[in-house]
Amino acid sequence: MATKSPQDDFEGEDAPATPGLDVGRLGDLLGFHLRMAHVAIYRDFAETMEELALTQKQLAVMELVAGNPGASQIDLANTLGTDRATMMALVNRLAARDLIERRPSAADRRRQELHLTKAGRVMLAQARKLIDTHEQRFIDLFSRDEMDALLAALKRIYKRN
Repeated sequence: MATKSPQDDFEGEDAPATPGLDVGRLGDLLGFHLRMAHVAIYRDFAETMEELALTQKQLAVMELVAGNPGASQIDLANTLGTDRATMMALVNRLAARDLIERRPSAADRRRQELHLTKAGRVMLAQARKLIDTHEQRFIDLFSRDEMDALLAALKRIYKRN
């Protein structure tokens, strides 16, 4: 699979065929640079996880379930900032692959608890090894101090609400 630059995909649409366009005012917009960084990381993630056929959202769900056995779909949706329907579809796909299972709660039979299956734990272990390599490719672009400052700045953006 050929590697594309972040400019090849802005908001999911193909970029114009002309390379090296002057981005004009976009070059001064924080949102533009966050989006371009996201696209670069997303593409690398997709290529890295291709062999396991896991998306970023699916991996996030698996990580949350691994760290919080018995969490509900609503708990996950709230944590990831997504709606219930999207979360249900994600969990359904993972359940169809026998990576996650739903169990009735002992405390509240209306509540479904989520747990990784044995296959899910194996898949997550494989994914974590690949993710470590993926993450390191981007971490290596920064010094430790720069990385700490970048993470603090990004957290400040999404935790401001």
